Amino acid sequence: MGNLQKIRCKTTRCMNNDFPSDFTSTLLRWFDSHGRQLPWRETHDPYAIWLSEIILQQTQVKQGWDYWLRFMERWPRVEMLAEATEDEVLRLWQGLGYYSRARNLHHAAKQIVEMGGFPQTMEGIRSLKGVGDYTAAAIGSIAFGWPVAVVDGNVYRVLSRYFGIETPINTTAGKHEFTAMAQELLPEKQASAFNQAMMDFGATQCMPQAPRCADCPLMVSCVAFREERVRQLPVKLKTLKVRERRLIYIYIRCKGFVAIHRRGAGDIWQGLWEPLLIENDDWHMDDWLAMHGGNDTKCVVKCLKRHVRHVLTHRVLLADFYLIESGARLTLPADYVWVDEADLNQYGVPRLVEKLFELL
Repeated sequence: MGNLQKIRCKTTRCMNNDFPSDFTSTLLRWFDSHGRQLPWRETHDPYAIWLSEIILQQTQVKQGWDYWLRFMERWPRVEMLAEATEDEVLRLWQGLGYYSRARNLHHAAKQIVEMGGFPQTMEGIRSLKGVGDYTAAAIGSIAFGWPVAVVDGNVYRVLSRYFGIETPINTTAGKHEFTAMAQELLPEKQASAFNQAMMDFGATQCMPQAPRCADCPLMVSCVAFREERVRQLPVKLKTLKVRERRLIYIYIRCKGFVAIHRRGAGDIWQGLWEPLLIENDDWHMDDWLAMHGGNDTKCVVKCLKRHVRHVLTHRVLLADFYLIESGARLTLPADYVWVDEADLNQYGVPRLVEKLFELL
């Protein structure tokens, strides 16, 4: 028995026996009139579609749009992206956050070139670095028309509200239930349109906050609307506690040069560059200068800003920004290099460091 048939057997919520097909046909009609006009929808090039899906992971369309255009202009073919350096990719990605996506994108481009072209099976697409089930389904259905349903936050929200499902979406049971339901609703010959319709409907009609229920074409048969549970659905279990982390950034300038280093593996912002970083609650500027040669040269110290708040997914960063103008190069750890300040924009940096640079 299909997942939707089980729902019909368990409840009396359905308006008629055509409940699932009505949902699909109504959604597709809505998409014909209200679907978003996006540049990556004007092509079936799997490279362009894959690039858009990676950029749009954890990123809203309005922000990702310009990045997609810049990447396509800089590297219009996957072979060109594969030949780029990691620094070049990270620099163009700067500001999008979740920088592991950029490193995975670069790695996957090399995989595609080694394969002799974009993979032609779902298993091949899933084998690409940074590609999970959702991204593979999106690429497969949009680029190749394969009948595979996408399941993301938008899909969870639309289905849970419309069918009144209370299974938590961040549980194994929830993922299986919603995936099976989306697949059952998918019209085999219109997979691309259906998947994109689900994405757009969740993003522009059935939004997380202030959904547009009054002009929703699914309002009459929507369980959440009828039972006044729109705000309660979807259900998500709270699992992670947000942690706070304090950082001290010191921008050290000496005769037109600036000291920076590349962040290593095992922490946030791997591979990006930053000025001197100190994470020590007992830190004092005078003591630090004495230990690193600051007393042997003329140093001008300025506090640019304190308690700069920067929010990541599972942690909140609080940073203090300092500027040191030094007459001679201070003694720094071996992984720091002195670069021409005029060339600083050639190095990919985290958004928090961008905030420091803006203060300068």
